[in-house]
Parts: sequence; structure tokens; C-alpha cells
Amino acid sequence: MEGADIAFPNLGIYFTSLPKGISIGGFTIAFYGILIACGMLGGVFLARWQAKRTGQNPDIYMDYIPYGVIFSIIGARIYYVVFRWDYYKNNLTEIFNIRGGGMAIYGSVIAAVISAVIFCRIKKYKFTLFADTAAAGLILGQIIGRFGNFMNREAFGEYTDSIFAMRLKAEQVASSNITDTMREHMVTENGISYIQVHPTFLYEALWNLMVLLVMLLYTKKKKRDGEIFLIYLIGYGIGRAWIEGLRTDQLQFGSTGIAVSQVLSGILAVGGIVFWCVLRFRRKENG
Repeated sequence: MEGADIAFPNLGIYFTSLPKGISIGGFTIAFYGILIACGMLGGVFLARWQAKRTGQNPDIYMDYIPYGVIFSIIGARIYYVVFRWDYYKNNLTEIFNIRGGGMAIYGSVIAAVISAVIFCRIKKYKFTLFADTAAAGLILGQIIGRFGNFMNREAFGEYTDSIFAMRLKAEQVASSNITDTMREHMVTENGISYIQVHPTFLYEALWNLMVLLVMLLYTKKKKRDGEIFLIYLIGYGIGRAWIEGLRTDQLQFGSTGIAVSQVLSGILAVGGIVFWCVLRFRRKENG
């Protein structure tokens, strides 16, 4: 269909007149922000459900929410700014312009874990149990949040003509994310240019959904607290390490060409596997 803002031509799916936000009284609210908020709410409800399901008091997770949300937002911004410092060092006031974009999920996750550790120490609550319960809500939030990238026309991969290929109007995409290969395969219809790319937001959302299902199914079978959180680290780490390699907007270590999130994902996956083996070994030792 001609003129579609976003299309999956090989699947016959077309989205026309798809804005990036809504305007209320002259103030624009980005769908990205709305979906992130929905992700947080969905994560809270799932964490509470997990708490009830495992015989915990769900109020402990509600008490954590204000701290988790605030520090997650701060962490996501700090992470992004640190690895885009070449730009921000000359535009210091832009550091606080969150509405201008620039949030990194790993920064959010790191901040959430640190704040949860501190919270659990203060409340004298077992962190591994807390992490098992909250991890399901965390990954659900990530699944929903990825569709914010879809609405923003960002976080996509290199050119592809696979069955899942996504077509975007080039004018609605940050030029810095358009590669030479995309330009070589650019399609022009009625004077409008389109790029065709891997929908990495969709890949990650579907992968995370699979990880979430494994976490939920394994909850009643776990032998030690911490196992569900390790499934999250391993599953998310493996998926993100692969998917990050497809993206064209990677945060990198300086000019090395090495993607920060890809390295971190690998470390989390390997670390998760090591700790899983340690837990299993200890269980066998204890009979």
C-alpha cells in the first residue's frame, strides 16, 4: 500500500497515518513515553501477581515502585549520556532534555537492581526472592516498551528483504541511523523514499516473551531463590547479544566499533550460566 508510514510488505501489513505522539492543548505526548508507562504498570501488576502466587505480601513490591521508577529513569539516562559523551560534553544542557530522546534499557536495569539491593537491605527482605518475583515484571515492561521504539521509528537493524522486513519513510528516521546499504536499497514511490530494515524491536519483544513464559512456568519448579532471576539474565543476555549485532544505532566503546550492550549481554549470559551451575552444584552437595 502506497504512502504507509510503516509497513511489512512481505507480510502484507501496512500502517497508514501513524503519528509518533498525540497533541493535547499544544503539548505533544510521545507514544514512546505512553508505552514505557504502560510497560511499568504492566510490570507492577505482574510482579504483584507473582508475589501472591508464591505466597508473598505484594505490598512489598508496591513500596519499592517509587524508588524503582525514579532510579530506573535516572540510570537509563546516565548510561546513554556516558556512551554518547562526545556529543553531550559540548551540549551539557541537553543532558536533562529527556523528551529529546536518549534512554538505554541496560542503564535502567542496572539502576533497578542496585536500588532493589539497597531496598531489600533496608526492609530486611531476601534479595534473591525479591529479584525472582520482580524479574517477571521487568521483562514484561521491556516487551511493552519495545513497541515504543516501533512508534518512534528507531532501534531497527540493517537492510533486509526477509519475510519480516519492515519498511519506513526515510524522512521519519534519524539520518544517522541510515546506513549506506540501506540507501543502496532505498525504494522511492510517489516521491517518498523508504528504507527496509530488520524490525529488531519485534525480534526482541518476541524473544523476551518466550523468556517470560519460561520464567513463569519454572517458578513453581525452582529449588532455590535466585533461579528465576538467573533465567532472566541468561535468556535476555543471549537474545540481546544476537539482536544488538543487527542494530545500526548501537552505543559503542568510543570509536572501537564494539557495541556496549552486546558485550554486557554476553557477560550477563555467561555470568548467569556460571551462577546457575554454582546453585545446582550446591544443591547436589546438600543432598
